[in-house]
Amino acid sequence: MNNENVTETATFASGCFWCTEAVFKRLKGIESVLPGYAGGTVKNPSYDQVCTGNTGHTESIQIKFDPKVISFEKLLDIFWHTHDPTTPNRQGNDVGTQYRSAIFFHNEKQKEIAEKSKKGLEEKGVYKNPIVTEITPFENFYVAEDYHKDYYDNNQDAPYCSYVIDPKIQKLLQHYGADVIETYK
Repeated sequence: MNNENVTETATFASGCFWCTEAVFKRLKGIESVLPGYAGGTVKNPSYDQVCTGNTGHTESIQIKFDPKVISFEKLLDIFWHTHDPTTPNRQGNDVGTQYRSAIFFHNEKQKEIAEKSKKGLEEKGVYKNPIVTEITPFENFYVAEDYHKDYYDNNQDAPYCSYVIDPKIQKLLQHYGADVIETYK
């Protein structure tokens, strides 16, 4: 039997990828988090193209994770609670189809888990408004330009980071502190 480290892939969109990358890269069991573009029709789009809202892409992150350390269910829980899944094509002041909420499932198991998770939140009435997050098959992911990678860690004093990303990091630490890598606490 093979004892190799087996990673899985998750692809999420929940607004600005600077925010989501900063949140998910702080978790135990995460091998990598890449910002990029998913769900659109244009091959190898640029940031400028995606910002027009005409490519069909949404700012996304692709996560490689160790399911023995952190489950897909836990990733979804953090996904739901670190953005507003009830606002179509918007997160805060970031507006447009490129900021829509989506889960791009990589297999039937992820689809079932995502649908069950969303249904559970709806049944519990966690959100006042209906959840508009798309649960759709993964088709493509294009890695964003290099200057988007590790944006928060490289620009923590920038106003966007202070006002938009810092509160998400604080929420992560408050609600999921046990799942956060020690060096990020």
